[in-house]
Amino acid sequence: MTGTLYGVGLGPGDPDLVTRRAARLIEGAGVVAYPSLAGGDSFARAIAADLIRPDAEEIRMDVPMTRERSPAQAAYDAGADRIATALEAGQDVVCLCEGDPLFYGSFMYVYARLKDRFPVEVVPGVTSVTACAAAAGMPLSARNEVMTVLPGPLPDDALREHLRTADTLVVMKVGRHLPRLRTLLAAEGLSGTYIARATLGAEVVLPLAEAPDDAPYFSMILVTKGADPWL
Repeated sequence: MTGTLYGVGLGPGDPDLVTRRAARLIEGAGVVAYPSLAGGDSFARAIAADLIRPDAEEIRMDVPMTRERSPAQAAYDAGADRIATALEAGQDVVCLCEGDPLFYGSFMYVYARLKDRFPVEVVPGVTSVTACAAAAGMPLSARNEVMTVLPGPLPDDALREHLRTADTLVVMKVGRHLPRLRTLLAAEGLSGTYIARATLGAEVVLPLAEAPDDAPYFSMILVTKGADPWL
């Protein structure tokens, strides 16, 4: 008998947005795993801090934020090996993930390494997309409208191709790319809304034209074409 691996979505940051199922699993977990920035804190752990048992074993995966993929892959390899050891001993493991585990979520890398060897259950979480839409008061889509989610680091040509066909644009991973994205959208005759650190105390919602050039990683641009298409 092996343990079960639970990939638990924690939502965009506000602990009040952790689902009841996620909270129950974390509170009962003897082993909790989570990613962290190498040499830094874990945002995922901070969201769930008041739910983790004092006696829980914690498996920390220090993931470097570099363009080179191999250091991060090595960190997930090491983390998956430690998680596997606990599962083989019959212990359940709750792996924490910001947002939703399978939507740009860190858990998918652990999942890929262990899903063929152990039972895995995924607990969905509130995504940053819906959190930002709620913060901005912007409905994302209605009727037959098409919503497109784009990562900010995409090259300009690829971004243009997508943004010309979508009714609603969600641009994630904005960060240092904000000046380039703002210029690109303006050239297409589009304006947008900038949201940073949605649901957190430092939440910011601004017209894209007023957004700071030094945007944080946890920021997003929402663009809806037309006027109140949901009415």
